Amino acid sequence: MSVFPADVERARAVLAGRIHRTPTFRSSALGVSLKAELFQKTGSFKARGALNRLAALTPDERERGVVTWSAGNHAQAVAWAAAEEGVDCLLQMWEGVSPLKVEATRGYGAAVDLSPPDPAAAYGRVLEIVEEQGRVFVHPHSDPLVVAGHGTIALELLEDVPDFETVVVGTGGGGLVSGIVTALDGRARVVGVAPERAQAFPAGLAAGHSVRVETDTIADGLAPPFAGELPLELCRGGRVETVLVTEDEIAEGMRFLYARAKLACEPAGAAAAGAVLAGKVEAGRGVAVIVSGGNVDPEQAAAILRGQ
Repeated sequence: MSVFPADVERARAVLAGRIHRTPTFRSSALGVSLKAELFQKTGSFKARGALNRLAALTPDERERGVVTWSAGNHAQAVAWAAAEEGVDCLLQMWEGVSPLKVEATRGYGAAVDLSPPDPAAAYGRVLEIVEEQGRVFVHPHSDPLVVAGHGTIALELLEDVPDFETVVVGTGGGGLVSGIVTALDGRARVVGVAPERAQAFPAGLAAGHSVRVETDTIADGLAPPFAGELPLELCRGGRVETVLVTEDEIAEGMRFLYARAKLACEPAGAAAAGAVLAGKVEAGRGVAVIVSGGNVDPEQAAAILRGQ
């Protein structure tokens, strides 16, 4: 199981006219280009991979329906894509996830189960559902078609950023960064940014395989309990550099994007900008930062913007 540049090109054809080609802005204050994926369908880049996967379902798979596991952005994206494709959808979430994301997911017509106590228990329940009901598991970061869909961001950056040489991207389970690595195929440097308090992706790279980690970060979109084996396979061998950011640096990135770029992103969407702002990744004309999503609870956003 792998993903190749040609798969990303095919995904671009599948997605053409069905998702937004999000804008790329030049931020002179930060000294980079900003890829505004918070303006994507469902408010994050996740719509790319979800629709690419669901569009490929066979007639038999469409009859069986789909299931997924997510803290919110992937759940919303799969629910939206399922509605677009006319497929029944069940979302397995867990206690304590963002009510805003749950409400949005239900708004697309999907059923949502919040009964598991934590992400690990919810993941186990998904595997049971696949076995019991025959639903197709649309994995948030280890499905080749999902990864290929996410990689279409990089194709747009190659067209939009003059002298493109570096992309900085938040990492959680690894689906986005691995899609970008695949699409670029060595044509640019890739820097993955993870919260210090949610190190699933860098820990997996260091170990050479997926490992479970404890997470406790404001960037819930970057906090899975483990990274995917497929993304780790695609990113090993030095294809991705990794840096860590503190909670304060994530919050400062969010405040900067709101005040100076007028981008109302979520904490996970601000991690990459926070790394540049903190001097952990050098800015420059050919550097692009992905602002990956904007689905944030208003009360949490207000508290962060106030510096609380």
